[in-house]
Amino acid sequence: MSDILQTIVEKKRETVAAMRAATPLAELRARAARLGPVLDFAAALRGPRPRGSGGGAVRIIAEIKRRSPSKGEFPWHGNAVRQAVAYEMGGARAISVVTDGPFFGGSPDMLRQVKAHARLPVLQKEFVIDPYQLHFARALGADAVLLIASLLPGGMLGEFVAQAREVGIGTLVEVVGAAELRRAQEAGAAVVGVNNRDLKTFRTDLRQTLELLPAFGEAQVAVTESGIHTRDDVERMLAAGVDAFLIGEALMVAEDPAAHLRALRGQPLAEAAS
Repeated sequence: MSDILQTIVEKKRETVAAMRAATPLAELRARAARLGPVLDFAAALRGPRPRGSGGGAVRIIAEIKRRSPSKGEFPWHGNAVRQAVAYEMGGARAISVVTDGPFFGGSPDMLRQVKAHARLPVLQKEFVIDPYQLHFARALGADAVLLIASLLPGGMLGEFVAQAREVGIGTLVEVVGAAELRRAQEAGAAVVGVNNRDLKTFRTDLRQTLELLPAFGEAQVAVTESGIHTRDDVERMLAAGVDAFLIGEALMVAEDPAAHLRALRGQPLAEAAS
């Protein structure tokens, strides 16, 4: 685990302890019971089979985050709902909301606000280290939650995937390398994302995804994360058989996120204007 990730996890343990003290698990379950049905995150992202057989659709999980440890503050207007609306207009298939506060400037309220207005599945992007967080995500209204394989060693990953299923939400299991992909498969993960960013150096390399794609099962949804900035990047990944893309930074710095999404999807301007 990188130093920055270790620092984040240590802070997250403190945060989860405070959350538990403030809101008992029974209250989270009661809140979740009052919510509407969960949207199918995996179905929104699944491409044609066999993998890479065509279809042309570009399935993007568009991310909302205020800042990152490597890039600092993003130059956006700070309105999460406005950003989510732009993503829907641009043709996103799902929306990711980074809710970590200390390192990414997010908050649970950002997700609540987005979910209240969005018609798309919403992923909570968090550093999940405790089953309590799965119930918290569901009570917020999240349709799915991120599980980072490196934070859940051994059999913990499978336990968290199973518990998320019991709670009633989907998962995006994030992996780096073949060993973590095998663990995700053993855990029964339906949606697996390959992080192209080295969390030690923060450099990105799309070959991370390309090297792992042949090992994906046909039943799994293959998502590429980080380092997707241009239509050329998208076409390269589509040709290799990627099902979906998680894109954050490129959209957070775009003057017109909806237009940039359409460009990444290869949507003609005439079609966009109609």
